[in-house]
Amino acid sequence: MTALLFLFMLINFADKVVVGLAAEPIRAELNLSPEQFGLLGSSFFFLFAISAVLVGFIGNRVQSRHILVAMALVWSLVQFPMLGAVSLEMLIACRIVLGAGEGPAAPVATHALYKWFPDSLRGLPTAVIAQGSAMGVIVAVPLLNWIIVHHSWHWAFGALGIAGLIWVVLWLIFGREGTLVDPPVRQAAGGEERIPYRHLLTCPSILATCCAGFASYWGLAIGLTWFTSYLVDGLGYSQTVGGNLTVLPWIFGMIVVLTGGFLSQRLMRSGVSSRIARGVLATGTVTLGGLLLLFVGETPVRELKLALVVIGGAIGSTIFVVTPMIVSELTPQSQRASMLAIATSVVTLAGVLAPLAMGTVIQNAATPLAGYERGYAILGGLLLSGGLIGLFFIRPEADRRRLAACAVVLPAVPAVRA
Repeated sequence: MTALLFLFMLINFADKVVVGLAAEPIRAELNLSPEQFGLLGSSFFFLFAISAVLVGFIGNRVQSRHILVAMALVWSLVQFPMLGAVSLEMLIACRIVLGAGEGPAAPVATHALYKWFPDSLRGLPTAVIAQGSAMGVIVAVPLLNWIIVHHSWHWAFGALGIAGLIWVVLWLIFGREGTLVDPPVRQAAGGEERIPYRHLLTCPSILATCCAGFASYWGLAIGLTWFTSYLVDGLGYSQTVGGNLTVLPWIFGMIVVLTGGFLSQRLMRSGVSSRIARGVLATGTVTLGGLLLLFVGETPVRELKLALVVIGGAIGSTIFVVTPMIVSELTPQSQRASMLAIATSVVTLAGVLAPLAMGTVIQNAATPLAGYERGYAILGGLLLSGGLIGLFFIRPEADRRRLAACAVVLPAVPAVRA
């Protein structure tokens, strides 16, 4: 199941990155300004958060395996219109639909995974699922870039549609639903434990985790939409070289996330508090990444600029692993899918704002390079702020005790099994 969900997230992120990878050919063919291309990048996230929340509440009652296959079908089918003649409006429409289909992917996949692993053993499996995103870029980028250079950017979209349909077939053959039930936040016999959403949504640990995650996702959204353009238009690399270099942040991020997930799990099993093993470990690196990005515009060396952007933007990626674990640690299982979706929707709102903001900054700068560097400085300030908020306010043990006092036990409502 972990392997199938890993592949699910791999395709998910390959779908996300293809527009950024094909940025220059798309802008040239459709004659797009930086602001228009930024709008295209942001359009993916217009319904992303709304869909995540709606499907998250459905996921509390409907088996995850059914939701996953429905989402994958949407991703696959929406890619094929790109094989013909397209306009900016069609591209935007298809990206909006794709975003609606992919919005619930991470929370539903994580919810499905947690039905197989207890809390103390979730660090590494969560990291593996999270690294489906990095591998989606690492594996897909060289192939998609080759298709873009030797065929066209249209066929890059078509290849992703075919990959999605192959995953659907594999899931229909091998996909299963886990049976593990989490212990309650407050020990109580019988019934279904619930905590009023007003207490969950105002929990300091969850809010602080979302702040750090929002800042990190701002960087991820810029990377998905603008990183290849930064290499080609800003630093002067060719499309072939720039496209292949696009994998660098994802390779580094994969190492960071797998290492961070392993360390977090090991610390938790050794008896270290969740505040340290999950909160401080992740948000400390988010803060460090923000500090590094503030120096991108200060160096004249192209390779050093690239190194600072890669390391600064990816070193805090462990936050994407610990966010679902912290939310799940504080949420009854009967509400877990919806709370994971709500947290995801808050974090990914950065995706609506970041690409368009970056495009506006680039368009209004004296040179493209100056615009990119100003955009990365803004990202550095956001990471620094989000990381510090997380360091001070993520305290899962204390918040779990407070939430336990608010928990109530209701008559159990059976989940939909059909």
